[in-house]
Amino acid sequence: MLKNLRADHIYIVCGHTDMRKSIDGLAAIVQQQFKLDMFSDSTFLFCGRRRDRMKVLLWEGDGFLLLYKRLEGGKFD
Repeated sequence: MLKNLRADHIYIVCGHTDMRKSIDGLAAIVQQQFKLDMFSDSTFLFCGRRRDRMKVLLWEGDGFLLLYKRLEGGKFD
């Protein structure tokens, strides 16, 4: 069951991200490239090259939640 999703900070990762990456790969990007704490009350948004897919990564206190959205028509702008 999903908890009440909320975050104090929302970070949008600029550029494109390899959408084949899982939780560990996305967490490594946040920690190594941006030097941010994965376990803070933050949400991280990643967009694919074609801009029709997005992944959202957040820490819920007892584990990571990875959300994946794929648009059937159109793109994220």
